[in-house]
Amino acid sequence: MMEPILTIVVPCYNEEEVLPETMVKLQQQLEELIADSLVSKQSKLLFVDDGSKDRTWELIYKEGLRNKYVRGLKLARNVGHQNALVAGLHAAKDFSDCVISIDADLQDDIQAIREFVIKFNEGSEIVYGVRKGRETDTFFKRSTAQGFYKMMRKLGVDLVYNHADFRLMSKRALHELERFKEVNLFLRGIVPLLGFRTDVVYYDRLERQAGETKYPLKKMLAFAFDGITSFSVSPIRFVLVIGIVSFLMSLFFGGYFLALKFLGNTETGWTSMITSIWLIGGLQLISIGLIGEYIGKIYKETKQRPKYIVDIDTLNLPIPRRHLLNTTNDEELYPVNLK
Repeated sequence: MMEPILTIVVPCYNEEEVLPETMVKLQQQLEELIADSLVSKQSKLLFVDDGSKDRTWELIYKEGLRNKYVRGLKLARNVGHQNALVAGLHAAKDFSDCVISIDADLQDDIQAIREFVIKFNEGSEIVYGVRKGRETDTFFKRSTAQGFYKMMRKLGVDLVYNHADFRLMSKRALHELERFKEVNLFLRGIVPLLGFRTDVVYYDRLERQAGETKYPLKKMLAFAFDGITSFSVSPIRFVLVIGIVSFLMSLFFGGYFLALKFLGNTETGWTSMITSIWLIGGLQLISIGLIGEYIGKIYKETKQRPKYIVDIDTLNLPIPRRHLLNTTNDEELYPVNLK
């Protein structure tokens, strides 16, 4: 059996602090796999620059000049982690037998990559990297993450518990993934829809080596909300149920207050009236906002705008190495704007 061509896709956004170490560690891991005949010598590391404002692309580009394993994909602007990851997967599938996605901070244990490849060689089309636990997380993050997975499951969304975007996908799985044309991408929910033979590799999550997280609380909440609204209409149904219950309660209390009026026991109830107005008004605004969120997603889908635009692609272009050209001038080697 021939060794499969592996591409490790790494989406990057303002990762200049951690990127040099990430490149070294991933290359070492790739060379070990090649030495053990688990993957082909044509395997690559593909770094996707998601419109970074620091030196991320410059580091990727310069490393590609002297390193036969490193290639880069520069997006024209920042499109978000999921879209940048999809850009890398789409670019890598044409020359790879399997692709592994991993974040640039390497909090996902790269030692699990070997197990990914072994399970792929055994016939698995998709291999999920799953955290063994969340002991390293804060109480708040651990509680909210577990609550999110439980809620998604109750909403009928098939998610792999404690899995993020650290996974292996075969060429066939990637071709099927490309058929999903939706703009509102939530890969953790889409990938399980593909079917195929799957497996799981458990690992311990590590500490971030350098730099700051690119997923603060605000982005995490937005990401979770996108996942919910992209895969389930249950929130709208829940609003409908609240509306029906409120209507029935209003009929009940309306009859109750009419009875009091006819019995002569009515009292001035300014507080209860204002409370009721605010309650109903709040429910109406929440309902309108939630429905508007779904309408907004439909609006984005109907426009069919591209999810990303590639500025520079070094995958299919020959990149001469320094020692062959005997030059230190980057512009002579590859006349493009590094910034």
